Amino acid sequence: MSASYEAEWRARFGDDAAPAEQLPELPWLRQVLMRRTHRRYADRPVGEPLLRLLLGAAFSASSKSDFQQASVIRIDERARRDRLAALVPDMPWIGNAPVFLVFCGDARRLERLGELRGHRAGNGQLEGFFNAGVDAALVLQTFILAAETAGLGCSPISVIRNHPDAVADILDLPDKVFPVAGLCVGYPAAAGYISMRLPLEVTLHIDRYDDSRLDEAVGAYDLRRDARYSIPQDQQRLPKIFGLASLYGWSEDKARQATRPEGQDFPSYLHTHGFTLE
Repeated sequence: MSASYEAEWRARFGDDAAPAEQLPELPWLRQVLMRRTHRRYADRPVGEPLLRLLLGAAFSASSKSDFQQASVIRIDERARRDRLAALVPDMPWIGNAPVFLVFCGDARRLERLGELRGHRAGNGQLEGFFNAGVDAALVLQTFILAAETAGLGCSPISVIRNHPDAVADILDLPDKVFPVAGLCVGYPAAAGYISMRLPLEVTLHIDRYDDSRLDEAVGAYDLRRDARYSIPQDQQRLPKIFGLASLYGWSEDKARQATRPEGQDFPSYLHTHGFTLE
């Protein structure tokens, strides 16, 4: 059976650049193109067997050299969840989602295995941190895709990295284990919306990196995205510094946001918890 993915492509990218050829009917690809972030959840528990199955699927993700340097902490204890939620009060879904998970890069386990087998090797260099962070991100994304296949909705919470010491204290994280992101999980209470993505002419490079047409391509993307959802004037960032823009598109919003970098305490946290990053 052949199929066209034009409607799903337009929903995700806002343009008509979907492959013109008829392609095999792959329902999962349609689902991924139409995926949404969910922050409102129904009052319906996520069963333990399903959760374990999803975690099993997540840990089936690719791993650098089969080192498997990711760990997940499921927060069941109400007091710990409340302490985490209090760190980010403008995101109440952290506290009220049916399930909350924290995905961690785990460079500690490989060192412990070396000690147990008598082959001591440090894992606190940049490569060790990078590999553990990527492993955790792969497990996180695989869990999200698996959960959505099962009818669940998810919302990643990267802002917990703004509070690394507090998160480490709440979760008893040892040296060389660091939070990558939290994840709210539950059955959606609302449809959510599809966040439009940059076109492939910006993110896909052939043979060599080339961003010579970035301004033109992103400008067109800003207009498409604004036509679907125009950011209200009262939501423009830092108007006292940058003023109010007549067209406040995605690129202006993100450029302003980047002037206030997050995670300022994360490097010092890593250095004081076993990473040299050399």
